[in-house]
Amino acid sequence: MSERNAAGRFDAAAFHAALDRTRQERGVLWKDVAKQAGVSASTLTRLAQGRRPDVDGLAALVTWANLSADDFVRRHDAPREADTLAKVATHLRGDRNLTPEAAEALEALIAVAYKQLATSGPE
Repeated sequence: MSERNAAGRFDAAAFHAALDRTRQERGVLWKDVAKQAGVSASTLTRLAQGRRPDVDGLAALVTWANLSADDFVRRHDAPREADTLAKVATHLRGDRNLTPEAAEALEALIAVAYKQLATSGPE
């Protein structure tokens, strides 16, 4: 492993997917995202191709989408299952669009799906 990749890497594909979800929720086109975020259309094109944005573009896009760049850094010491599910639960319970009961129901569904679909690590 190179020194540059020793700590982790930025998951541009996951970041692009999160931006796309936000774009769809807001009902805007990609050109609107570029304008509203203050980035070039080519930045979004490169991101769609799996390439990483520059630091200023990343800052503008996470601000526009109200995301955290840290959520897209894949560390080599990946979180345990409990960490992942805890993060999901935190986001669901903080969602103003969900009642506490709805958040709890979604959390339970996601936990079941996660356990069924997660790949097992070394035992």
